[in-house]
Amino acid sequence: MSDEDITLTAGDAEVTVQPGNGGRVGGLRIGGVELLRQGERFGCFPMVPWCGRMRDGRFLDGAEVRQLPLNAPPHAIHGTVRDSAWRVARTSTDEAVLTYELVAPWPHPGRVTQIVALTEDALTLSMSVETYESSFPAQIGWHPWFNRNLGGEDVRLDFDPAWQEERGDDHLPTGNRLDPKPGPWDDCFGMPGGVEATLTWPGQLELKVSSREEWVVVYDEQEAAVCVEPQTGPPNGLNTMPRLVTPLEPLEATTTWSWRRL
Repeated sequence: MSDEDITLTAGDAEVTVQPGNGGRVGGLRIGGVELLRQGERFGCFPMVPWCGRMRDGRFLDGAEVRQLPLNAPPHAIHGTVRDSAWRVARTSTDEAVLTYELVAPWPHPGRVTQIVALTEDALTLSMSVETYESSFPAQIGWHPWFNRNLGGEDVRLDFDPAWQEERGDDHLPTGNRLDPKPGPWDDCFGMPGGVEATLTWPGQLELKVSSREEWVVVYDEQEAAVCVEPQTGPPNGLNTMPRLVTPLEPLEATTTWSWRRL
């Protein structure tokens, strides 16, 4: 394991990777301007082996109901890997590869691999979950905290989802799909053609978040930041839309953030 931060550079872009703090991207600076909210819990953290809230911390694992710790009572939230140190597999000037072995409280052994790759105008995050033993349901996602303000006007978020998941009083999707409503949001949206969202800091920078996955959670209820979270399924998805990791078929996902100056 490594607690040392890793710095990646390409052109005037600089990324800080924090294997000792949940394998998160701790910072993204473009021309010296920090785009991610700073702090131990912020930056951009990986959500594995589930994303968002899981009802009562329980999921159906074959015929067995598994119970996980309630780290956001009455639910379990955002997986287990953001709370642990990751191993550094390799690094170069513009790429870092991290791995994490799934351990208790997650009931199945497995390996998570995350690749952080930087170019002059884009950051690509790729993740996979593999198992060499029993199959299990899992999800992959990322939770970036983009600064609402970079010193000028507040950011504007543009995206065009096909639907919005109705959110129940317990903050979980009810299963009903609605026409998208105006924010503020702590909501899940469906984008069957792939996630595409644009954050624009007027007069400064435009950043596009894209992914082939069709689910995105948008959270903008905090004053300091806006979160755009591509993921492989909706909140509580281990119960409602499970994706199975098998010895022959890992679960894989990628998101790319590309930017241009305005």
